[in-house]
Amino acid sequence: MKLRLLLSLTCIFPLLLARSAAAAPAGPELGLQTWTCRNMTFEQVVAFASKHGLTKIQFIGAHLDPLAPPAESLRKKAVLEQHGLTAYSFGVNGAGLDKEANRKLFEFAKLMGMKVIMIEPKEMDAWDNLEELVKEYDIKLAIHNHGKGTPYGDPATIRQILATRDRRIGVCMDVGWVTAAGFDAAAIFRSYGDRVYDLHFKDKTVSTAADGKIVAVDTEIGKGQANYAGLFAAIKETGWSGVLAIETDSKAFAEDPNRLVSEAKAFFAANAPAVPAR
Repeated sequence: MKLRLLLSLTCIFPLLLARSAAAAPAGPELGLQTWTCRNMTFEQVVAFASKHGLTKIQFIGAHLDPLAPPAESLRKKAVLEQHGLTAYSFGVNGAGLDKEANRKLFEFAKLMGMKVIMIEPKEMDAWDNLEELVKEYDIKLAIHNHGKGTPYGDPATIRQILATRDRRIGVCMDVGWVTAAGFDAAAIFRSYGDRVYDLHFKDKTVSTAADGKIVAVDTEIGKGQANYAGLFAAIKETGWSGVLAIETDSKAFAEDPNRLVSEAKAFFAANAPAVPAR
């Protein structure tokens, strides 16, 4: 009898655990964009991310060069794995009319096991060959925005591209720069539908100087003018479960990003929604 009960429990417990895991709320993950750590070496970035418990890393070229010899890239990938870290993407990358030059970005992503590339091509005609590469490699592209006057500073420009291109071409929405350009982050997030593949977790205050120019200054996340309350509500409603990569454009924060990252983690923990499993 005891043996039969034990066998029954042995069968039931895995099922209960599986159901519990399936029903557990998911949600967005917190990551790190290494532009925040631009004054550090690759090894220092690894130590920094490990210290802060950030396992999803989006690398700039100074830390993980897409044009480096494959052996060097694989060495760094092994170092990341040893520390429980994942290079989930890289950028922001430029791209041009040379398809074979752009192919190198996709080859690097394939080598590293990345599913999405952050990109900001200056020439709109580049999208023809980029779309061909997306279809060939089955790797997503995420268009990154900066401020007004940059190629993708107006969300309408991005939406025009999304409307006519492969669905694997989407958006890396920089919350700070969307705010600096005068847009509501929640509204813009919603306007992109299901094509948001990454978010840059950033905040800015925006003011107008005496000469009429817009001045955008980085703040700790949650202390600027970005509509994070609305954005998190939109994330919950849509079930978005991508990565919010902590990033700053501030030279002062980049000198020692520990406080910025610690406060970003606290803000995320207090405000980011859990998304019910579907």
